[in-house]
Amino acid sequence: MAEHTSITRFRAALAEAGGSGEIRILPDSVHTAALAAEALGCQVGAIANSLLFDGGGAPVLILTSGAHRVDTDLVARTTGPLTRADKDFVRTHTGQVIGGVSPIAHPAPIRTYIDPWLREHPVVWAAAGHPAAVFSTTYDELVRMTSATELTVA
Repeated sequence: MAEHTSITRFRAALAEAGGSGEIRILPDSVHTAALAAEALGCQVGAIANSLLFDGGGAPVLILTSGAHRVDTDLVARTTGPLTRADKDFVRTHTGQVIGGVSPIAHPAPIRTYIDPWLREHPVVWAAAGHPAAVFSTTYDELVRMTSATELTVA
């Protein structure tokens, strides 16, 4: 079976960004951090959720530990007001679907923040452009590839 085009685009972006991680295609869609952790055999905190918000028309990406829920009031003190992005906003700004948004491989750079709790895990897993695809990375590599700013999110 042919690889989904969004995974192929992600694979190219990962190589271009100098990413060293492994891409895994999981047998079932893993729309939650808990499902991804179970499928990968890791702690839920090692899953980097890529959550896109609408910051007044501009996308804001929050990379958070799967063990956390983003406190948007706390985060908005740094980012400005945030609202939940709908599926069309997510697709327009990432080229990907909700549940498969990766930290990279977007049509244009996105202002990105990262949860410092992800640093606690030697290997971090994040979506690879499709709900059933993930890739491994490290906290430092993720920061380098995304130019993310560290921000307490919970």
